Order: sequence, then C-alpha cells, then structure tokens
Amino acid sequence: MSEYLRPGRYIDSDHPAVVSFAKQHALGKNPLQRGVALYYAVRDGIRYNPFLDFSKEQTFQASHCIAAGEGFCVGKAALLAACARAEGIAARVGFADVKNHLTTPALRERMGTDLFVYHGYAELLLEGKWVKATPAFNVELCRRFRVKPLEFNGREDSIFHPFDEEDRRHMEYLRDRGSHADVPVAQIMQAFREVYPVLYGMGEAASTERFG
Repeated sequence: MSEYLRPGRYIDSDHPAVVSFAKQHALGKNPLQRGVALYYAVRDGIRYNPFLDFSKEQTFQASHCIAAGEGFCVGKAALLAACARAEGIAARVGFADVKNHLTTPALRERMGTDLFVYHGYAELLLEGKWVKATPAFNVELCRRFRVKPLEFNGREDSIFHPFDEEDRRHMEYLRDRGSHADVPVAQIMQAFREVYPVLYGMGEAASTERFG
C-alpha cells in the first residue's frame, strides 16, 4: 500500500506546487470530503487540452499540469492522484482504451482516429474501497460541447457517460489497461507513436493548435 502513498516520478506528490494546490483545495472534515474537493479542483481548475507535446515526459507529470494550467487526461489524472497522496489518501492511476464518438473534426484529423489509447483516470482509496475518478473534461468544455460533466461523490466510480445531453453516443470503453502506482510513460509514448504518428510527430508544434 505504501507505493500508493509515496511520491512517484510523474505522480510527484512531494512537489511544492502539488502540496500547495492540495492544501488549498482539499476542503473537508474527512478523506472522502477532501478527495471529492480535490476532484473538482483538478477537473475545473486545470483546462483540458489534447494538443500537447507528447514526446516530452513532463506532459505526463502532475506538477507540470499546475505550471501549465492545462493538461490532457493522463496528466490531470496524475495530478489528482498526486494531490490525494499529498493529503494522505492512497491513490493510483488507471488506463483504458476508449472510443470517443463525439471527437472534434480537428482532433480526429490530427489523431487519425477516434480511438483514445491509454485514456487516464485516477483511483482513490476512500472508505476502504478503490473508486475511479475521471477529472479530464472541465465543466466549461462540457457545456461548450453539450456533454454531461462527470460528477464524483467519492463512493461510486466516475467514468465517461455513454451518451451526451442530446442522447448521442459519446464514450465507449473498449480495453482495460490496468492500474499503476505511477504513470507508465514509456508504454504510453510507444503506443502514441504507433497509433497517433501525426499528432505525436508534431512535437512542440502541437501546442499551436486550439481545442474547445
């Protein structure tokens, strides 16, 4: 269990910025309340952006999400897990391949597919049970694209909805990639190189793209 409480290379829960962010936002009398508060702080306080330089390891790091003010699903999941650990809550990251039926044309063009490999979420140990928490899409983004914001109560899994507000198909979970004590960056980079050669190959130029 100690591996889910101590700092990792990417879930860098001892970084001063992470410690400060967690202390500021972990409001509540017990671990469940603090975990829920941290979920919403990461969900809405860090903008979701899939147009990042995936050839740089810092893109997957919790503290970098705070410094940049944005991140994609893996970075934001790492941040939530790091903040939880900073508050003494055991946490890890989980991954799955998902099909996004509502991917924007620009993102589909860059990715070459609507399949998201290694979609990341956090898992927190609350009230003796591991619960999934997906802080990827900030609420403003959800409103813009008319998809349901993911809520989290600390007792039930928070994973993407299969349908949006207009009953269009949204997310479809295809493959479980398991849970990890830290982000398996080498594996993810390799998968991204293979599945998203255009987007991955853009490097720093990806940051010139805008999403949402």
